[in-house]
Amino acid sequence: MRKKRRSCVEKLAGATTITKAKKSRSAGRLPKEVASEETNETVFVAFVKEAGVNLKHNGTSHEIAVDQVVFQKRIQQQVQKSPRYPGILKEFITALETYIENPDRFRSCLLPCIPQQSEGDMSSVSSFQESLLRMLLGIEALQTLIINTLLEKLPEFMLDGTVDGGLNIPRMIINQLKWLDRVVDTKELAVKLMELVSVAPVEVQRDIITSLPEILEDSQHNDTARELNALLQENTQLTVPILDALSSLNLSSSLLTEVREAVMATLAAVQLEDLPVVVKFILHSVSASDASEVVSNLRKKLELEQCVLPPVLQASQSRIKSKSAAGSTSTATPGSSQDSVTLILDCIKSAVRFQKTISEAWLKAIEAVDEVKNHKVLDLLLLFILHCTNANQSRRGAERVLKLKVRTGLIQEALLQKTFRDYSQVMRGYFPSILALAQSLVRSPDPCVVPFGGHMYRHSFTEFDSYCQQEVVGSLVTHVCSGVGGEVDVALELLCSLVMEKPSEMALYCVFVKGILDYMDNLTPQQIRRLFHLLSRLAFGQQQQGSHIQDDMHIVIRKQLSSTVPKYKRIGIIGAVMIVGSMGALIPKGKQSQSGSLSQETLRQVTALLELVKSSSESSPEAAALYYDELANLIWSSALDPQVQEMIGMSVLDDFQDDFVVDLGPDIKGSFPLPACAMYNLEEESQGCIAINLLPLLAKESQNKAEQQSQIRKQQKLCEEKRHQGDLEEIGALLGCPLILTNMDVVDKVESLSKAEREFLCSLLFHTINWFREVVNGFCKQKETDIKMKVMTRLQNITFLQTLLERALAGTPGYIPPVSNFDGETTDGIASDGTGKKRKAPGKNPPEGVSQPEEATEADETQQEQLEKDKEKEIRPGVSLTAYRPFFRELDMEVLSVLQCGLLSRSLLDSELNTKVREEVLLGPTELVFLLEDMLHKLEFSLTAAPAKRAPFLKVRADKTVGFSHLQQRSTKDIASYCVQLLPSLCTHLENCHNHFQTLLSENNGVVDGPSTDVEEHQIMSSGYQLLLQILNTTFSWSGFSQPGQRMLLKKALGVLAGRLKEGCPELTTEQLVKDSFEYLLNFRSTMPSLSTALCLSQLLSTLSEKGGKPSAYREQTASLARRFLSQSWVTASGERERGSKFNEALHTLLSIYLEHVDDVLKAVEEIAGEGITELINASKDESSASWPTLNRQTFLVFYKVLMAELEKAARRIPAGKMSDSSEAQSEKLLTWNLAVRDFHILVNLVKVFDSRPVLNVSLKFGRLFLESFLKLGMPLLDYSFKRHKEDVQSLLKTFQLSTRQLHHMCGHSKIHQDTSLTNHVPAVKKSLELFVYRVKAMLMLNNCQEAFWMGNLKNRNLKGEEILSQRSQGSDDDDEEEEENRGLPLPREQSDDEGKRFRLVLTACSCTMSDLILLLLIVFLLLCLALTVGGLVVYSGLFSDVVVKTGAPPISNATVAYKLKQGAYKDCGAAYTESCSICPKLKSIGIFYDDPKQRPPEKCRYIVGSILCEGEEKPDEDLLKLYEKFGFKVFSLPEVSHAVTTTFPSTTNLSHVLGPYRVYPRLTSYIEVLLSSFILRSSRSPLKLVELHSILI
Repeated sequence: MRKKRRSCVEKLAGATTITKAKKSRSAGRLPKEVASEETNETVFVAFVKEAGVNLKHNGTSHEIAVDQVVFQKRIQQQVQKSPRYPGILKEFITALETYIENPDRFRSCLLPCIPQQSEGDMSSVSSFQESLLRMLLGIEALQTLIINTLLEKLPEFMLDGTVDGGLNIPRMIINQLKWLDRVVDTKELAVKLMELVSVAPVEVQRDIITSLPEILEDSQHNDTARELNALLQENTQLTVPILDALSSLNLSSSLLTEVREAVMATLAAVQLEDLPVVVKFILHSVSASDASEVVSNLRKKLELEQCVLPPVLQASQSRIKSKSAAGSTSTATPGSSQDSVTLILDCIKSAVRFQKTISEAWLKAIEAVDEVKNHKVLDLLLLFILHCTNANQSRRGAERVLKLKVRTGLIQEALLQKTFRDYSQVMRGYFPSILALAQSLVRSPDPCVVPFGGHMYRHSFTEFDSYCQQEVVGSLVTHVCSGVGGEVDVALELLCSLVMEKPSEMALYCVFVKGILDYMDNLTPQQIRRLFHLLSRLAFGQQQQGSHIQDDMHIVIRKQLSSTVPKYKRIGIIGAVMIVGSMGALIPKGKQSQSGSLSQETLRQVTALLELVKSSSESSPEAAALYYDELANLIWSSALDPQVQEMIGMSVLDDFQDDFVVDLGPDIKGSFPLPACAMYNLEEESQGCIAINLLPLLAKESQNKAEQQSQIRKQQKLCEEKRHQGDLEEIGALLGCPLILTNMDVVDKVESLSKAEREFLCSLLFHTINWFREVVNGFCKQKETDIKMKVMTRLQNITFLQTLLERALAGTPGYIPPVSNFDGETTDGIASDGTGKKRKAPGKNPPEGVSQPEEATEADETQQEQLEKDKEKEIRPGVSLTAYRPFFRELDMEVLSVLQCGLLSRSLLDSELNTKVREEVLLGPTELVFLLEDMLHKLEFSLTAAPAKRAPFLKVRADKTVGFSHLQQRSTKDIASYCVQLLPSLCTHLENCHNHFQTLLSENNGVVDGPSTDVEEHQIMSSGYQLLLQILNTTFSWSGFSQPGQRMLLKKALGVLAGRLKEGCPELTTEQLVKDSFEYLLNFRSTMPSLSTALCLSQLLSTLSEKGGKPSAYREQTASLARRFLSQSWVTASGERERGSKFNEALHTLLSIYLEHVDDVLKAVEEIAGEGITELINASKDESSASWPTLNRQTFLVFYKVLMAELEKAARRIPAGKMSDSSEAQSEKLLTWNLAVRDFHILVNLVKVFDSRPVLNVSLKFGRLFLESFLKLGMPLLDYSFKRHKEDVQSLLKTFQLSTRQLHHMCGHSKIHQDTSLTNHVPAVKKSLELFVYRVKAMLMLNNCQEAFWMGNLKNRNLKGEEILSQRSQGSDDDDEEEEENRGLPLPREQSDDEGKRFRLVLTACSCTMSDLILLLLIVFLLLCLALTVGGLVVYSGLFSDVVVKTGAPPISNATVAYKLKQGAYKDCGAAYTESCSICPKLKSIGIFYDDPKQRPPEKCRYIVGSILCEGEEKPDEDLLKLYEKFGFKVFSLPEVSHAVTTTFPSTTNLSHVLGPYRVYPRLTSYIEVLLSSFILRSSRSPLKLVELHSILI
C-alpha cells in the first residue's frame, strides 16, 4: 500500500519535471573536456550500466532498459559478489559522490528514469520508473550511505530556490526519502532531518516538516511529535506545516493531549491565515471524553473580534478620507480577514457535522456562560452553524439555547448587531438558518424572545444582498397573513421600520407587501392602519420610491369606499386617511422647495381625497363618525403640513359650529319628548354664552349628528392644540359651557315614562357622558388651576351621570345604546339590528349573574342566597355598566395624570363637609374609583399577555379591542413606563386608603360595622383599595420586565415601593429592592376591608416575590398571610357576613394560593379536612368552623374543590418508584403516599355528610384523577417495596380500598338518580377502578403472592351503604352476611346492570390465607430443613475428613518459582495469591510459610507466595519470566528434596478454608514435634490453609 501511494505521487511530479527538463536540455550539456573524462568508468558507473541504466550527462533523465526491481536486484548481486565486499560499498558511494558533484548529473539522478524502448519487445519495461537515486535507496546495504550523501548535498541547494525548468532541488531530494519500503535506520534519519530543520530556510523547513509522516516509520512518530511541538513554541511561522504533520502522525493519546494543549496555548499568537489549520487540528484531535473541556477552552481563546474589527475600522476610515488606491487596498483587508473567519467556521462546521460529541460540547459551552459580557460573536455564529447542520437534535438544541439565552437576557441585540456589522460576509452563508431562527422566534408564544427575532429580520435586510432582502420581506408578509395577533403586530412593525430606514430598498419589494391587501379580513383596525401607513409611505411618500403602486392604491381605496358592506367601508376610510397623512406630511426644512412646503398639485389631491371620503361616508352615520375619528388620530400621531392641517381644522370647526353649537337664550323653544333645560354650566356668566345643542338634535332624530359630536369635538381640540402648540384658549369655552338636556329628576320616575321616552333618556345620558369624556380628554393636560378644577368637576359629572344611567337602564330592558367606537366589529352588529334580529341587551343580564361560577350556580344554598340578594336589589334597581363599556368613548392615557392630585378624604372636611384646603385640586373617592377602573381595564388589555391564537374560521365573539383604539397605538413599553411614573401617586392613594380604614377601625374599637361607619363611603373606599392593588399586580405581572431592555424600568418601579419604606437608600440590587417592596406591601395586611382586597394583596405579594432571584424565600410569608386571611371572619359595613359568588371566587383563589405556598400540602389538606370540616359538621347550620372562619356550609363546596384539586396535584408531584431506590427512599415515598391516601379517604367520605350534586361532581372528577396518578406513580413503588415494607403496603392498600369502595357507591348513586352531570363521570371512574384491581393483582404476582388475591361478588349500594333493591339477587342474603363481616375490604370494579362483581384483597402477615396452626407447622418445617442443609454443608466441606500426615517424597521437585516475600499475619496472604494467579491463571500456585504463628507475633511472620514456572529439567519461558519480573516478582529454584512431611485436606467449598486450619494445624504440629523437623513447607490455594501442597498440585 505504501509503495502504491508513493508511485502515484511521484508519477504526477515526474510527468511535470520531465516536460520542464526537456526545455532546458541545451543549457545542461557537459563540456567536451568533461565528457572525455567519463571514458574511465568508476565503480558506480560500471555497476549502474551493467544493471540496465543508461546514464545521461546533460541534465536529462536517465534511460532504463529493465524494470526497477530487476535493476535493484542486479546492483545488490554485484555488490555482494564483489571480492572487495564490503569495501566495495564505500567505493560505490565515493564514486556516486564524485559523479553527482556536477549539478546537471545530480539533477539527472533525481529525475525519474525514462524507459528505454527496444525494437523487439515494447512491453519489457513499465511506463513509469523511479529516479536512479530512489532505486538505489531501495537497496538496504546502500540505503544509509546514500541517505547521508543526499542530506549532505541538501545544504548546497537550500538558498537556490527554484532553478531553471521549475525544479526545486531541495524538495526533490526530500521526495526521494518518501514512502520507502523499509528504512534501515529510521531513528538516525529522524535525528538528521530535525537537525536540517533547525538550520534550513523557512521554505525548506516547511517541505521537510510536511514530508516527515511519509518518511518516518511509526516508531519514531512520538519522538518527532515532541520535537515538532517544541519547534512550534519557538517559531509560529511553521504552524501550518507542523500541524499538518502532527495530524498525520500516529500519536499516543497522552502525547496528543499534550500537543493539543501546547497548540491551544499559542492560539493567541497565531496569524489569522493560519488559524483555520490550528482550529481544525484541535477539533479533529478531540476524543469523546475530553470534548467538553477542549471546546470550552477553544471558545475562550478564540477571539474573532480581534481578527476582524481593526481592519474594518481601518477600511471605514479610509473610505471617509478618500477613495484613493490606498483606500481600496485597505478595504481588501476586511474581506480577506472574513475569508479566514469563514474558513475557521467551515472547520468547526465540519467537526460538528461528523462528530456528535463536539456539537453537544459547543452547546454546553455556550449554555454555561452566565454573564452578558462573556458572550462573544463566536457564540452566535456557532448557534447558526449548529442550526444549519442536518442533525435534527443539533438544530433543536441550537434553537433551544438561543431562546434560553435571549429570554434570560444573556444574548442581547447589541451582540447581534455587532455580528451582522462585522461579519456580514460570513453570516451570508448561514442566511437560511438565520431566517428559520427568526421565524421561530417571532412565532414563539414567549413575548421575551419575539423582539430578538425582529432584530434578526431587520439586520438581515440591512446587511445582506437583494436575494436575502426579498426572502426577508416574503417571510414578514407570511407572518402578517398568518392571522395570529402577536405575530401580525411584530411583522407589521418590522415592515414599517424598514420602510422608514430603507425606503429605496423596500420600494423594490412593495409588490410583495401589496399582496397583504388580499388578507385584510383577518386584520384588526390598528393592523390595517399600520398596513396602509407603510404602503402609503412607499407610494405617496416624499421620495415616492414605490410610485408604481399609486394607481393600485387608489383603486383599492375607491373600491372599499364604494362598498355597501360597513366592514370594507371602514377599511377604505382608514386607508384614505393614511394616504392623506403620507401625502400631506410635513417636509423637513432641509428638503423644502422654494415655492413652499407643499406643492399645489399635492394639496389638490389631498383635498380631493378628503372630499371623496366625506361624500362616501355621508350616507352612514357610523362611517362619518369613523372618518372624524381617523382624522383626529392622524392629527395626533403625524406631523402634517400647515396648509393641510389648517384646511382640516377649518372644515371641522365649521361643521361643529353649524351643527352643535348654539347661543344660549333665556328660553329654549321647541317640542321635545322631555322638557329641555341648560345643565352643567361652569361659566360664571350664563347669559350670552354658548351651549351644546344635544337634546334638540337627538329629538329631531338626527342621531347621526349626535354621534358625530364627540368625534368632531376631539378633532377640533387636536387641531387647535397643534396650531397653538398645546394652548387651548380659543376653545376653552367648551370645557365649561352648558349642555341642553333635560332635568335629571326624571330618572327617579323612569317607570312612568313610555318605552320611547325611556330609550330617549338613555341615549341622552350616553351622549352626555361621551361628551364629558372627550372634554376631559382634551383639557386634562392643562396646568392652570381653574381648568384643572373644571376637569375635576366634569369627572364628577361623569360619575353622577353614570349612576343615573344605571337606574335608567334597569328600567329600559332591551335597549341598545348608540355606538361610540366605530372601528370595531360592534358596528356591524348595530347595523344589523334593523333587520329584525335584535341582539340581547346587556341590561337583561347583569354582570353579576353572568360571572357566577358553575359550582356556585349548582349549589342549593348558593342559589337561595342569590335569590335573596336579587330580591334586595329590586328595591333599588340598577345595572352594572361593565357590559356597556364599548358604548363609551375611550379615555386617553393622559387623563390618568389626574391621579396625581390628592385624595379628598374625611380628614380634609369640616363639620359642614366643606373642604379646608382651597388652593389644592383634590380627587374625590368616587372619581378615584372611576379613574382606577379605567386604568385597570387599560392595563389588563395592554400588559396582560394573551397566548397567540389563530383567528377562528367563523368569528363568534365580539371584538375585544373595541374601546382601546388609541391605546393600541402605543407600545406596551410606553404604557408600562407611564404606569411607573404614576406609581408614587398610586402609593399615596394606597396609603390614604390604608389610613382611612385604620382610622375607622380605631374609632370603632376594631369593629368594621361600627356606628360611625358610612356604608356607601366604605364600599367606595374598599373598591378603590382593591383597584389600587389590582393595578399594582397587573403592572408587575407584565412579562416585558423580564426582557433585558426593561430591567432598569423594573428596578425603577421596585425602587418606588422600596423608597416608601426606606427613603434615601443608596443603589440597591433587584433582590434587595424586592425584599423592601415586599415588606412595604406587607404593612397593609391589617386594614383589608374585604376578602377580595385581601386576595389582591396576596396575589401582588406572590407576583412581587417572583421578580427576585429567590421566590422560595417568600413562600412562608405568603402562605402565612393567606392563612391569616382564611382564618379571619369577613363582615361587610352593614354587619352582614360576606357571601355570594364573588366572595366564593375570591375564597377559591386565596385558598389555592395558601396551598401552593405552604411547605407541606398534604399536612395542610389533612388539617383543613380533619379539623376544620369536622368542626363545621359539629357546628350548627349557620355557624362556621372555629379554626377556619371562612369555612361554612355555603363555602364548603369551594373548600372541597380546592382541597381535592391540590391533593391531586400533590400526588402527581410525588416521584415514581424505581427499582434502584434504597430502602430509606422507599420508606419516605410510602409515607408520603400514605398521607395522600389518608387525605383522599377523608375527603371522599365527606360525601356521606355533604351529598349535594356539586360535591359529588367534584368528588367523582378529582377522585378519578387521583386514582390515575396512583396507578401511574404509586403502583410502581408498591411493586418494588412490597417485599421490604409489606405491612406499610398492606395498610396503604386497605385504606385506599375504603376510598375506592366509596367511589363505587357514588357511581351507583348517580345511576339511581339518573343525573347526567354525574353519570358522565361514571364510565371513566369505573374504568380506573377496574385498572386498579388488575394492577394490584399484577403487583402480587410480581412478588409471588398471587394467592393473596381473592375475588367475590360486590353489590351496588347507595351513599348510605344501603343495597339497591332493583338489583337484589336470589343469593343476596348469604352475600349480605359475608359483606358485613368484611365491610372494610372490598375493591370495586365495573359491574353489569343486574349484579356487579366484587374483588377482595386479603393481605395477612405472611401474605397467604393459612390458619395459625398451619403457619406454625410450616415455620418448624422450614427451620428443620435449614438445619439439615447447614449440617450437610459442614460435612461436605471436610468437617469429618481424615487428616493423614506422613513423611515421604514431596509432590514437587526441582521447581522454578516466581515469588514475592511478604511479612504479616498468615490470614492476609489471600491478596498475594490473587495477584500471583491474576498474572497467569494456568500456573500452579505455591506458598512457603517460615515461622510458627504461635511462637512469633503475627505481624512478624514471614512467607512467600508465587507461581511454579516449570518443574524438572524444563526451562521457564522467557516472556513469562519478563512478565513476572515486570510486576516485581523474584525467581528462584527449589532444590530437589527426597523427604518431606505432607498431608492433604479437601477444598470443596469456601467453608473448607475455615475448617482446614483447625483440623490440619494441630496434626502437623504434633507430627513435626515428634520428627523434630527443621522447617515447615506449606503450600495452599487458600490463605487459611498451612500446607496443602498435595491437593494444590494434584
